[in-house]
Amino acid sequence: MMAGNRFCLTTPAYYVNDVLHIGHAYCTIAADIIARYRRFAGEEVLFITATDEHGQKIEDAAKDLGLEPLELADRIVAHNKRVWEKLNISYDDFIRTTEDRHIKAVEYIFNALYEKGDIYKGMYEGLYCTPCETFCVESQVDGNNCPDCGRELKKLKEESYFFKLSKYREQLLTYYEKNPGFMKPSSRRAEMINIVKGELKDISVSRTAVKWGIPVPFDKKHTIYVWFDALINYLSAAGYRNDAEKYSEFWPANLHLIGKEIYKFHVILWPAMLFAMGLEVPETVFGHGWWTVEGEKMSKSKGNVVDPVKMADTYGVDVFRYFLFREVPFGVDGDFSEKAMVTRYNTELANDLGNLLNRTLTMLEKYYDGEVPQDSGSKDEFREMIEKSSEAIKGFYGRHEIGSALAEIMKIVSGANRYIESSAPWKLAKENDGKLKDVMYNITEAIRIITLFIMPFMPRTAEKMWEQLGITEKISDMTVDDTAWGGIKPGMKVNKGAPLFPRSDPNQ
Repeated sequence: MMAGNRFCLTTPAYYVNDVLHIGHAYCTIAADIIARYRRFAGEEVLFITATDEHGQKIEDAAKDLGLEPLELADRIVAHNKRVWEKLNISYDDFIRTTEDRHIKAVEYIFNALYEKGDIYKGMYEGLYCTPCETFCVESQVDGNNCPDCGRELKKLKEESYFFKLSKYREQLLTYYEKNPGFMKPSSRRAEMINIVKGELKDISVSRTAVKWGIPVPFDKKHTIYVWFDALINYLSAAGYRNDAEKYSEFWPANLHLIGKEIYKFHVILWPAMLFAMGLEVPETVFGHGWWTVEGEKMSKSKGNVVDPVKMADTYGVDVFRYFLFREVPFGVDGDFSEKAMVTRYNTELANDLGNLLNRTLTMLEKYYDGEVPQDSGSKDEFREMIEKSSEAIKGFYGRHEIGSALAEIMKIVSGANRYIESSAPWKLAKENDGKLKDVMYNITEAIRIITLFIMPFMPRTAEKMWEQLGITEKISDMTVDDTAWGGIKPGMKVNKGAPLFPRSDPNQ
């Protein structure tokens, strides 16, 4: 197993048949938040994102545009990278399934499993969903529509190579039992176990009708099934067959973040492939929910597909990032509404967080010429609340419960605002009460801790807050140890700037 100070996490390999939408952004921002926190916690991180560039639907989409498949892939990859830059995604590796390092890994694994007897030639006859790139078991299909996307299935009959998935039924069930943390959230576990216990058939892993794919190394009239190909990107990006040192450090991956629609591939087919190769299985596969838009499913025909770039340009990148993980618990389905985002912006970001910083720095300027006063060092209920919440936040982050981490951060924000109201620094100043120094120190220190914890969600906002606090050390040099109480230095000069979140007019 890898050393404790290494952490590898991945997003799915996104298809290149169309541009990114909110669902892709949600998953990738979640991965970015986790990666940023893990770095903050002192771990060396390998954060992988990818594009899945083979298969029938890529071939069809390119044909519709009068392009070669690789030309379409190149366009979409360039677009994806611009989107990830806009959304401040700090990935360490962007792997394409058309890269040599990936193709060589796929060819090696296909060959190895064929020689082992876990891949064999046969005849496939059954139903296939091109949009999902999925073979469907007829007993699980109602009518002639895909059980996942609802679109019409095609009847196929062709020569194919098969992977002996059924061979690994008992090993999968044993693994699930011994590793309860493998499938998250736990609500998805029972369904997957029932699939494995039920009709778990060998799976077709090659196509003769699809030309845009990696050729089977020993039988060039076949191309390798896109899912068999795509899953291997996690290995090839982690250095399998191309960087032994990197691979030994970062595999097995700690976390695969995916949408629930591709969950079964990742918790059934993928571990079976790894078992067959004698390779270690990732620690956790987390399948998040889907986003609807104001109660309706997103679709091009309805014109309600949420463009993450437009949202970031309109409301700010950090506001968009914040909203996605504040609106619904991470892992369940969510409903997107611009009205809801404006409401959270005005109430939680402008009124609560932004106002907390602004009013605190204003009072420091008024009472102490902008310097942080020397406190008495006494411990009160407010400090105890923050220390308790800090431990909770670290636990939530560590368990990938990022929505709960954000809720706890905002609990500190609310607590700090209540503390100001109950302490009434303006009264203490008039009465020349010595408690004023403790109150102002405590509030400023609370903001420093809030800034560090919120940094993975809102990195640019955190940098602005850090600058206004006047702390000379770079926030990027801070670690989780710096969230301990007492980091703000008496005598430090704050640097009040413009409000972080000017109120937004919901009628605009």
